[in-house]
Amino acid sequence: MRKILILLLLCCAIGVQAHTGFGERPRLVVGIVVDQMRWDYLSRYYDQYREDGLKRLVDKGYSCDNCLINYVPTVTAIGHTSAYTGTTPAFHGICGNDFFIDDTPVYCTGDSTVMPVGTNNSKRGKMSPRNLLSTTIGDQLRMHTDFRSKVVGVSYKDRAAILPAGRSANAAYWLDVDNGQFITSTYYMEELPEWAKAYNQELARNKELKKVGKRVGFYPLCGHITTDMAIAALKGESLGKSDVTDMLCVSYSQTDVIGHEWGTRGEHTDEAYLELDKDIARLLKALDDQVGEGNYLLFLTADHGGAHNFQWMIDHKLSGGAWNVSELLMDNQLEAYLKEKFGDAVDLSIINGLNGYRVYLNHGKIKALGLDLAQVKEALVEYCRDVPHVQFVMDFEKVNSWSVPDVLRSRALYGYHPHRAGDLLLVLEAGWYEYGKWSSPVGTTHSAWNPYDAHIPLVFYGWKVEHGSTSQEVHITDIAPTVCQMLHIQQTNACVGEALTFITK
Repeated sequence: MRKILILLLLCCAIGVQAHTGFGERPRLVVGIVVDQMRWDYLSRYYDQYREDGLKRLVDKGYSCDNCLINYVPTVTAIGHTSAYTGTTPAFHGICGNDFFIDDTPVYCTGDSTVMPVGTNNSKRGKMSPRNLLSTTIGDQLRMHTDFRSKVVGVSYKDRAAILPAGRSANAAYWLDVDNGQFITSTYYMEELPEWAKAYNQELARNKELKKVGKRVGFYPLCGHITTDMAIAALKGESLGKSDVTDMLCVSYSQTDVIGHEWGTRGEHTDEAYLELDKDIARLLKALDDQVGEGNYLLFLTADHGGAHNFQWMIDHKLSGGAWNVSELLMDNQLEAYLKEKFGDAVDLSIINGLNGYRVYLNHGKIKALGLDLAQVKEALVEYCRDVPHVQFVMDFEKVNSWSVPDVLRSRALYGYHPHRAGDLLLVLEAGWYEYGKWSSPVGTTHSAWNPYDAHIPLVFYGWKVEHGSTSQEVHITDIAPTVCQMLHIQQTNACVGEALTFITK
């Protein structure tokens, strides 16, 4: 009888412990996205990182060393969105930095219905998350607490502040490079809070910022002021100070700008990551001071990686090269081919453009000309197959029946939204990438399925996180369900990822 009573009491104690776990949450969740950070940058600079910066996260946190992006294309807006929604363009609808909806060009966070706040610059300020079709971690947290939790996004780029924070966020702040001030839009508020005004006044007196002006993204200074703004938001909004969990979303963009300009190797990139390390250390100290070490849950990841510069590859006898999209879409040979197939009335205007290696066709134009869309796609597939260094061409609507490797089929489908993701997908040979608008002769770019673009860091740190690492394959879409599971809140509403329960204590 005594043994039975002891067993019953033990079961009750376990039950109480399990039940109380549902009420345990960190005071703050912090998401950090480093734009264009390849996974190998954690090891490449490890010996040079400070003890209190990125090395602290690796040495005391849990590192997922085989985190992959499971869709194409691998670009900024999609990466930020997928990390915080736990899903892909097929469901969250952010199909690129720019894409088309019904033949109309769309910027991912562009919103003509709102007005800028903190600037008169409508180009920089008319932004919101209205194009986002699914919820984020912050949205789920806000709903769970009856919107008492505060969620704030901060970045140099508007899309990197807005999309992570979600549709119900309290605020998102980004930099208007024309006047060197952090701004927002009327989607969130009618006037900047006093703490934000105070920090903008500091920026107005910043001599270094005045010196570099609109090119601030090309300098580590961009990361310094992003960190300062994040710390100002942390303190100004008293994040982590209430009886509910708050969230701060921080994205560092200078690493992407510098990578596009100078590539994955060299003094500029070296400086960018060593200075980023200092910024991470400052942010961690502020979190320790404001919230307390162990009281906040933090994750660090990237929105995508970056290819090595094509000339650098060639110089070292490696495969790779530059591929100019204008040679495909603006070529007289292509137009002659289309006229031969469909008549003299057809020209290159039936193609809206190419974005992220996806061909967007002008459906309205094709219909007006009386052409069959399927036949137009078949003709373009036939043409593109003969373009040098194009390895595969896929019609999104037929990808399941095409002879392509499973990894490409899966990532193509996860990246495909029927109204936003275009019609055809081009896959280039490894090491080849689109050269032009977004990369310099010595720089780089991204968008491909390959590991150099798709293998990213993922480190969890802080509240309830066990120290360790794994080489198990995980995905960018696993971040959101993991955080939601740890917070004991419902998963994001279009989640396709899985909670990584092995990281917790």
